[in-house]
Amino acid sequence: MIIVLKSGATEEQIQHIVDKTKKMGLKANISRGVERTVIGLIGPEDVLRVTPLEVFPGVEKVIPVLAPYRLVSREFKKENTVVKVSKQVSVGGRKIVVMAGPCSVESAKGMRDIARKVKQAGATVLRGGAFKPRTSPYDFQGLGEEGLKYLQEAGRAHDLATITEVMDPRHLELVCKYTDIIQIGARNMQNFSLLNEVGRIKKPVMLKRGISATVKEWLMSAEYILSNGNFEVILCERGIRTFETATRNTLDINAVPLVKQLSHLPIIVDPSHGTGVRELVGSIAKAGIAAGCDGLMIEVHENPEEALSDGPQSLNPKDFSAVMKDLEKVAGAVSRTIL
Repeated sequence: MIIVLKSGATEEQIQHIVDKTKKMGLKANISRGVERTVIGLIGPEDVLRVTPLEVFPGVEKVIPVLAPYRLVSREFKKENTVVKVSKQVSVGGRKIVVMAGPCSVESAKGMRDIARKVKQAGATVLRGGAFKPRTSPYDFQGLGEEGLKYLQEAGRAHDLATITEVMDPRHLELVCKYTDIIQIGARNMQNFSLLNEVGRIKKPVMLKRGISATVKEWLMSAEYILSNGNFEVILCERGIRTFETATRNTLDINAVPLVKQLSHLPIIVDPSHGTGVRELVGSIAKAGIAAGCDGLMIEVHENPEEALSDGPQSLNPKDFSAVMKDLEKVAGAVSRTIL
């Protein structure tokens, strides 16, 4: 259920509605837009039959939400959400944000060098994994807190925001200490305990689509985060598992405009994981921009042949710079910018 307030609704009227609905056993989430403030209610809506909310001071209308993901839906919020990461970086605006860097944080020098080069090419967010979920328990699993320090130091040295993955609720406080955006990886999209925890923090969260998840399941996972109070959520389409074996995954380009219709949350595309083939990364990145994505996540490594993880899909800095120049042309064609 969504309560749309009148343009002149006061803070006292808003709080009155929140207090009343709380006594009914409903949880209220307030979204303040440019023209209107709306309140999304979560809980057993049949209690509202006893007390119709249309009679409350400041209420313009009450709208039932048809989608199961209530707070994520366009019904709850018509305008696009813009997630502010730092003074320089916002995801969801006219500028398409590029997150770039190696799959794994491997060394302090390596992170500083790659941070400098992706910054020069136009990236504004530095990526790197300190805790790495790998299919094999014998593969490189990341440097942990040491890697987080290297990521933070490299980002600060080159004025880049940072993003890294958290896998375990027990690591959340530690990861929040060092990074600007918390990433929930594909394997953890339906780790509901983790989703609830990141929903309670006040830090941007990027939620990757699960390897076999439907769009509805993906948006329902985002709903877990928003329902706990954190509305700073970025969605990431990174490819799904299909019968095709020529690429690592099948990037669902349909999901970009579809999610834009269904949800107000910004969405980015990960062409590196979406293809697993470095020669395809640029083309799929262009397709993502043309489809309306708000950002890209691209893996870049100084020497992909020696990368400890995801070398085959990583670009070297020279190729990344060339791709960025091509992407700016596509962005301009859809009235966006990337550099």
